[in-house]
Amino acid sequence: MLNIAMISYHTCPLATLGGKDTGGMNVYVRDLTAELGRQGIHVDVFTRSQDEHVPHVLHDLGFGNRVVHIPAGPEQPMPKKELAGYIPQFAEGIRQFAAERGIRYDVIHSHYWMSGLAAEQLKAEWNIPIVHMFHTLGEMKNRIATNDAEKEGAYRLDGERQVLRAADVIIAATLAEQAQLQWLYKADMRKVTIIPPGVDTCHFYPIPPDEAKDYIGIPKEDRMVLFVGRIEPLKGVDTLIKAMSCLCINEIERPAYLVVIGGDPNVPAEQMSVEMTRLQGLCHDLCMDRMVVFLGKRGQDTLPYYYSAADVLVMPSHYESFGMVALEAMACGTPVVASQVGGLAFLIQDGVTGFHVPDQDEDALCDRLTRILGNPSLLEQMGKASADYARKYAWSHIAGQLMGVYQELV
Repeated sequence: MLNIAMISYHTCPLATLGGKDTGGMNVYVRDLTAELGRQGIHVDVFTRSQDEHVPHVLHDLGFGNRVVHIPAGPEQPMPKKELAGYIPQFAEGIRQFAAERGIRYDVIHSHYWMSGLAAEQLKAEWNIPIVHMFHTLGEMKNRIATNDAEKEGAYRLDGERQVLRAADVIIAATLAEQAQLQWLYKADMRKVTIIPPGVDTCHFYPIPPDEAKDYIGIPKEDRMVLFVGRIEPLKGVDTLIKAMSCLCINEIERPAYLVVIGGDPNVPAEQMSVEMTRLQGLCHDLCMDRMVVFLGKRGQDTLPYYYSAADVLVMPSHYESFGMVALEAMACGTPVVASQVGGLAFLIQDGVTGFHVPDQDEDALCDRLTRILGNPSLLEQMGKASADYARKYAWSHIAGQLMGVYQELV
């Protein structure tokens, strides 16, 4: 049996989604680990301890696989820039855990660049290969940043290039990411293989809309446009709010509400994030306060109900390496309208499972939303096509591809 050391340094796969550093990567690590366990692979997921009151070893992922919280610096959330300084301590904690339990790992699978730096230290100690996935790239984030505060520092860009040299295999989610690694980072393309993320089709599947709406407590006749994700500028929620303000004056059968899942919308003003404050102010300026509902974070157990209750999911991002939320929504039979950027350009089939729109174009987004919401037969057709398409990404298929990479390396 293979033993895999999975590293997710800066964020725990068990964390509630929608926070500043919780999103698709958390879901990826958690669901991949569960599926590998189901297929007989032992995995220990190592993450930095952020709460001294949480047990350091948890078995929430089943099949004997563990989430191990390694103390490295203060056991509390910290800015990513400060976290980089504790990577050596984190790697040493992993080494001690393995030594104390007498376990030898066959492969290290690291996620995000800081985990890759920890993996490099362990590779030197254990003499085993590294499989790495970046999930997002600093160079791409800098390309769409609108000000210096949104840009990634040289410490990250240098770290990413160091990981590219150290890793034995780089997993890219799409052809777009493969091209970005080639042209922006001059990566050794012999190391790069494309394997998309998967979706848990046992958890995300179409629920009858009336039952889904009843579960989340909204009237059956309500129309819902849904956004799920972190509340930060690169997610483009402002573009979606502007498109919804245009939608209100278009002729559709019934008005639609925008439901935003993510962030902390109900904290005192002095604790609210800059982006959440900006978005709520935009709603007020556009007289959209009653048409936009900020729900805050929601657990994975309730997301299938929200996806199934929604008429359409919108991902107006300026950059996405893949788009896990879009895949989850499609698995629930919900069409997706998304910016034609990064992985979303490959994941969404324009005119079949949803629509592409130009980035930051609220008029085009409004047009596509009007087309979907005003055409029940198109909505039904796209919903069915979305569910059929998403089944190709079931984790049983995707994990099998990754197991092939592990076995070839070993």
